[in-house]
Amino acid sequence: MAAWFTVLKLVPWGQVIEATPQVLQAARKLLRNRRAGNTAQSTALVQGADGQPALPTDMQLQQLRERVRCLEQEQQDCAALIESLAEQTAQVVRAVETLRLRARRLTGAVLVLGAACLGLLVWGLLRQQ
Repeated sequence: MAAWFTVLKLVPWGQVIEATPQVLQAARKLLRNRRAGNTAQSTALVQGADGQPALPTDMQLQQLRERVRCLEQEQQDCAALIESLAEQTAQVVRAVETLRLRARRLTGAVLVLGAACLGLLVWGLLRQQ
């Protein structure tokens, strides 16, 4: 239980809390853009009743270019969000690694102290005889 408290103390919570609104905002923006893009683009190139495109070719091309631009922006936003999450994960991993090393050192120290106490106990019992 104490190890978890130590883990929680090592995590730079100030930075995590500071970055959380930005991550949330980016995630919401991506979701909003994704929903808006899907509905707008799904109706853009609908064919007319006679099998001909409802929009002229130039307009279709312009809409496709705009859609590609939106997708590129969305991809960049996703990459930034993933990078932010990766940085936070790396900080947590570093904190856990530090705790693992400290736990190993503490285990060694407890073993040494236990051996010393056992040695003193045996020495005290032998001395009394």
